[in-house]
Amino acid sequence: MASKGYDPKQVKELLLQALETERGGIKIYTAAIAAAVNEDLHKEWQEYLDETKHHEQVLTQVFEELGLDTEEMSPGREVVAHNGASLVAAIEMARANADAAAAELVACECVVLAETKDHTNWELIGKVAESSTDKLAKILKAAYEEVEEDEDHHLYHTKGWCRELWIQALGMPAVLPPPEEVKKVETAIGAARAEQAREDML
Repeated sequence: MASKGYDPKQVKELLLQALETERGGIKIYTAAIAAAVNEDLHKEWQEYLDETKHHEQVLTQVFEELGLDTEEMSPGREVVAHNGASLVAAIEMARANADAAAAELVACECVVLAETKDHTNWELIGKVAESSTDKLAKILKAAYEEVEEDEDHHLYHTKGWCRELWIQALGMPAVLPPPEEVKKVETAIGAARAEQAREDML
């Protein structure tokens, strides 16, 4: 099927939002780490924070190669910044007002929300990279290939942590670390299979 290419203006908007998402992610992980009670989760999020800092650097390099301004704002980027700040505020609110286990759960949910947006951004960057063979597409392809596997881990593994911590909070047997972690899940299909296998891991 013939490629129809992409809309350069909208690609720029996606990149502005993606960079803001990574910057917000650094703040969200910093807040989440402070709320983590489980040692394995604390270690996991520390790794994800380091990787998120690297992703921000990868995108900054993309901006330099494309001659874009890393500080340019757009209405969409402002919304992303607002959402990121709200998630940090939610974690801090939980730490101030709830017990440690409840605050950890809130942090986990906030990370899942942030990573859902982050994962979508990179999926879309990958789609743009596939759509053409021009300079922009090649630059995005290199960035996407460097980051994609990390993003899968961040989303699917943290969703697993969130589910199992909730199950534990409900007084039922939980699998910790979650099956997604044990099975080193990297895809949506893998995540579904890991969740189905949890009963055998109790």
